[in-house]
This record gives sequence, structure tokens and C-alpha cells, in this order.
Amino acid sequence: MLYLFADWFDYQGLANLFRYQTFRAGGALLFALFVGLLIGPKFINMLRVRQGKGQPIREDGPQSHLAKRGTPTMGGLMILTALIAAMVLFMDVTNPFVWACIAVTIGFGAIGFMDDYDKVAKRSTAGVPGRVRLLMEFAVAGLASYIIVSQLNTNLYVPFLTGRYIPLGPLYYVFAAFVIVGAGNAVNLTDGLDGLATFPVFVAAGTFAIICYLAGRVDFATYLGIPHVPGAGELAIFCTGIMGACLAFLWFNAPPAAVFMGDTGSLALGGALGCIAVAAHHEIVLAVVGGLFVLEAASVIIQVFWFKRTGRRVFRMAPIHHHFEQLGWKESTVVVRFWIISLVLAVLGLATLKLR
Repeated sequence: MLYLFADWFDYQGLANLFRYQTFRAGGALLFALFVGLLIGPKFINMLRVRQGKGQPIREDGPQSHLAKRGTPTMGGLMILTALIAAMVLFMDVTNPFVWACIAVTIGFGAIGFMDDYDKVAKRSTAGVPGRVRLLMEFAVAGLASYIIVSQLNTNLYVPFLTGRYIPLGPLYYVFAAFVIVGAGNAVNLTDGLDGLATFPVFVAAGTFAIICYLAGRVDFATYLGIPHVPGAGELAIFCTGIMGACLAFLWFNAPPAAVFMGDTGSLALGGALGCIAVAAHHEIVLAVVGGLFVLEAASVIIQVFWFKRTGRRVFRMAPIHHHFEQLGWKESTVVVRFWIISLVLAVLGLATLKLR
């Protein structure tokens, strides 16, 4: 919003700083971090008082998790509050891509909130029925896809190959919605250990901040051989806002967690990453950068499919982070090693920009 008042700032002698996306990106990160740290303690106390017993813990999960009973959930509201505050101040709200990402972030956050509220109110781990939740997610993702495609073509660009793409035509709407919904649920499945999802989301957002900035600059996009997307640079600010909000939340979510983000946060963050990837025309790269989320989701799909077919399990427990817990790894060990994997995958994702 401050971007729209840049002329006024010039008049006051504050130069042109707010016209630079890099400056606003840094400002969004720091402001979201500040807001998150500021509201965190009181927010957590409020959740603890209102929820009483906190998030229900599954009896059939790892037994070590039973000690987490009483920890409040819906911490994703902290993330969304900090992120939206940064967006209002530092982003160009006339950009259609911004509105698409806002729709997904708030929409998925609301769906996650309903799921968390249902679990807490009913003292159950079931929440909103899966089909109902997916239907709502696809409705939100479909709207965002329509907004994005109105500004872009319907080509699916292939990494490592300059100028090569698959023309999907009208099917791109379905594909884009699938990417957004898939990303949201993949991050949601990853959020099973203290800090496990937060840092990889931070890393993925940082990676896409770079990608969006480069894709939005015709000179850099031409040099690298990646699709140029006018207006995509504004999403770099959205990404850094996510980074700041995640850092603030991680301060309170570090083991032992004082609060869980819940579906409110994980669905919103995952959907936001999917929306950003679609807007930047780097959907396939998201599968590389967010490879950890893909692995978590794939482990659940494989486990369910194989168990229904044979009555046997591929993993000791799914998602796969619980498998390693069952093998004897400590929770902190699983979390840190998965963080390392997310960093390596981010580097590989960035490498696709030049290896063509």
C-alpha cells in the first residue's frame, strides 16, 4: 500500500525507496517478523485459554507425541496476521497476482480454521470431512487460477529447456488448481513435528522470492532463458512476507512447541506457495524446491494405496517423518535432517534457472 504513495514520500524527501521491489521485499520480511514476535505471546495465551486442552493428539500416532497434549493449535492465525499486515503496507495491491495469492492464502486459511475449530470443539482428530474440504479448496484455487490465467498464457514451461513448453490450453485451469490444492495439502501433511514444516516453507518462499523477481524482470528473464511474467516481481515481496511470518512463528514453534500452526497455517502457506509457482510459471520447479513436501504427500498416497491392495504397509507409519520416528530417530533429529534436505532441494531448484 505504501507503494501507491511513493510520490507523497518523494515530496517529503524520502527518495524513491518504496518504488524498489528489493527494498519493499526486505521491509515486508522485517515487518512481518516484528508483528509476529510482537503479537505472539498474547496470541498464544489467548489460544490456550480458549482451547483449554489444546489440539487433540492421535492415539495411534507415535507415543512420544502424547506428551504434547494441551498445546494450543490455530497458530497459523499469527502467521496470517503478520503476513497480511506486511502485504497491506509493502505490496502493490493493484497487481492481479497479489489478489490471487491473497484469495488463496485467506481462503485456504479459513478452510484450515474450520477444520481446526471442528477438531478442538469436538475433541476429535477427524475435523471437516475430506471431500468437503477438497471441494472448498478447489473452489478457491479455481478462482485464483482464473485471475492468474487472465494475465498469462496457458503454457506449461519445462525446466532445463529454453523456450520449450507444453500448450495445455483450457486444461491449464485444472492443472493450476491442482498445483495449488496439492501444495496446500502437501505442506499440511508435513506439519507433524515441531518446526518441521515452518522452516522448509521459509526456504521455499525465499527461493521463489528470487525466482519471482527474476521472472518479473525482462532483462534477467531473457538472459536466463526463463519465461518473463510482467508483474511477477511483486510476488517476491509476498514471499519475503511469508519468510518473516514463518521466522516469527518458528520462534514459538521451536521444540518444545508453545503452539501448533494447525491446518489454519499449513494449508494457507502451502496454497500460497502453489499460487506463487503458478503465477511465476514455475510449477514444475515447485516440485523440486518443495520436494520435501512432495515426499511427505507421496508417502501417504503410497501407504494408503498399498495397504488397500495388500493389507500390508510400505512404511512403519505415514507421513514419512513418522516412519523415521518409528525407526528410533529422535524428533529433533528428523526435523533438522529434513531441514537440510529442504535446503539442498532449494539449491537444486535455483540451479534450474541457469542449467538450460
